[in-house]
Amino acid sequence: MSIRVLFVTSELEEYVRVGGLASVSSALPRALRARTDVRLMLPGYRSVLSRLGHIDIIGRCPALAGLPSCAIGRTTTSDGLHVYILISPELYDREGTPYSDANGNDWRDNDIRFARFSSAAAFLAAGHVDPQWRADVVHANDWQAALVPAYAVWNKLNIPTILTIHNLAYQGLFPKDTLRRIGAPASSFHIDGVEFYDKVSFLKGGLVYADHLTTVSATYAREITTSQFGCGLDGLLKKRANADQLTGILNGIDETWDPRTCPELTTPFGAGDWKQKKANVNHIRRQFNLALSRGPLFGLVARLVHQKGVDLVLEAAETIVASGGQIVVMGRGEPRFERALQEAQKRRPQSIGVALGFEDGEAKRIFAGSDFTLMPSRFEPCGLSQMYAQRFGSLPIGHKTGGLADTIVDGRTGFLFDEPSTESFLGAVCRAFGTYGHKRQLNSMRSDAMASSFAWRDSVAAYHGLYRQVAQVA
Repeated sequence: MSIRVLFVTSELEEYVRVGGLASVSSALPRALRARTDVRLMLPGYRSVLSRLGHIDIIGRCPALAGLPSCAIGRTTTSDGLHVYILISPELYDREGTPYSDANGNDWRDNDIRFARFSSAAAFLAAGHVDPQWRADVVHANDWQAALVPAYAVWNKLNIPTILTIHNLAYQGLFPKDTLRRIGAPASSFHIDGVEFYDKVSFLKGGLVYADHLTTVSATYAREITTSQFGCGLDGLLKKRANADQLTGILNGIDETWDPRTCPELTTPFGAGDWKQKKANVNHIRRQFNLALSRGPLFGLVARLVHQKGVDLVLEAAETIVASGGQIVVMGRGEPRFERALQEAQKRRPQSIGVALGFEDGEAKRIFAGSDFTLMPSRFEPCGLSQMYAQRFGSLPIGHKTGGLADTIVDGRTGFLFDEPSTESFLGAVCRAFGTYGHKRQLNSMRSDAMASSFAWRDSVAAYHGLYRQVAQVA
């Protein structure tokens, strides 16, 4: 019998996207379907409900402490993926992102919103909501769903749980009073529970109560057990790792990321079709009003935040331009970085192009139309852009950390540098310039990068084995 998995996520590519979690939540369950009965659970944000239309209501969850009652609906995507929707207009029917208002301020009741989500998911998984289905194991993702394992333990639901850490830096921290409002037992507020420096940490709740923890690359799984990357939770994570309860499983990317068949490209191309690749580069130059150039084009497609090393790109920009390079940027993030990039564009309008926002087709055109992709992240749990870039013949320049270290072969499919500093970053950029000047080496690296496989196959096998292990299914 196929093992039954409830995949609990706060984002799903086709309905609501903030970051890479949306892409993974769309691709991984679909890849798992061949071997599991996997179903998703997602909050009923305004954007979700507007895209779905009719939803069959299959059950309700009663109020709990400060958590309002809610309905659970069920729908099916066009390709047959079953999705449960938590319906609570007072919590989710709002303008803004899933986590913040239109001005970028976190919703003040995020503790209630995502505790309600986690509690409902735990009861759904245990068979108390949908009379026709229950899970053998719950797979929760990031802090927004991290209390699923906690509610399962607190309510003695007897359902095995896995928590995936996509980014340890986002922990879901709330005042101590949150404990009462979300219906958590007072006894859970201690060092071996949800307490974190006198606050309630949703993520820590998952790290403590889940049967098994995963993260999204093998290197990041090791890094988070150290004080440098552990965000104050390294002791707990080291304990779980020593008990063989922390596993790094690399994310994959959808096989539709193929420049030979991508409909968003004006000129599709494959390995060896370097004239067609050049046509995509020139298309991006025209689109961003850059000057025609014989130099390399560097792309940055990322959230514009400190973690991604945007400040390092800004510090390196003049050197890149002075050396004959050009830069195109697409993303949104911290206002200080958005302003600084726009000012850099004003100073160098023929060499730097900036588009604030994100659009999937445009991202593909930038990967296809750039020679190199900049990824100077201070830490990177997995990263997807370096995989997309390689598939589209854009050689990534990345800090040797997390998933970047696991997916970029230095000097063969991209360039790695050791320290998150301008000096170290520019050292890798200079190597890229040198390679660009030797077309045979450049094209050999492009061919190797485009031949790299980042399919979900190996990851799916690892997750499937872990599900059966945690659920104790033979």
